Amino acid sequence: LFIIYGSLIGRNRFEVTEVELAFNNLPAAFDGYRIVQISDIHARSFEGREGQFAKAVNMINSLDADLIAFTGDLITLSPDEISPLEHSLSILKAKDGVISILGNHDYSMYSDVDQATKDEDLQRLITRQKELGWDLLLNENRTICRGADSIAVIGVENTSTSHFFPSKGDLPKASEGTDGAFSIVLTHDPMHWESEILGQDYALTLSGHTHAMQLSILGWSPSSLLFKHSDGLYTNGSQHLYVNAGLGETLFPARIGARPEITLITLKKTGCK
Repeated sequence: LFIIYGSLIGRNRFEVTEVELAFNNLPAAFDGYRIVQISDIHARSFEGREGQFAKAVNMINSLDADLIAFTGDLITLSPDEISPLEHSLSILKAKDGVISILGNHDYSMYSDVDQATKDEDLQRLITRQKELGWDLLLNENRTICRGADSIAVIGVENTSTSHFFPSKGDLPKASEGTDGAFSIVLTHDPMHWESEILGQDYALTLSGHTHAMQLSILGWSPSSLLFKHSDGLYTNGSQHLYVNAGLGETLFPARIGARPEITLITLKKTGCK
């Protein structure tokens, strides 16, 4: 019964989680800046449910975001999965656009093809994201300006401490030119936060990957047994990590308790009203 519920209802109950974070060093012009984070679409999981995905996109667009941050795993196996969702993906809108990164699945690591084909698929995926109008960051960064003030968005390729997943990230390279800036890091795997990001000058990190294992019972998810930072908000001193539970599925075609998530993060400057 739980699986039937999770398949027919739970996976279609998109949830908007609102988070407000205050920072001493946030430039004043960015007080109230709204970031919508989405993650782990896994386009294959929406096969036959394109209308439900369109519903999620409408919810995202209704939030009137300044920026949409997509934190990886657009696909499960192949870039061809994108085609049925292409229109909905292309109309995601925010004042500063959609900035995206790659997740472990985006390297087609689970597809049953040779490495040359996987490399070709990766290039096709990169091209398709550009055609969607998304700004895909491959170990690079973008500066967002508001008048004389600016913030940096740093996009790192998939980086993991586990040998099961590809680790192609280069945080120093991705951060070039951002010294002293208020910085937001997009990195798919939350394990990267503790392994390299903590203790450095990165105010906010956004990740996905865990899906909260698509299962949550009275607020507890088995993903907490595998990941120290499994879902939701984590704070260490002045640094914050948010782990989004994702929109799609891979483990099984259902979500039981762990609803598909859209996160609205509002940045506030400490002392501003």
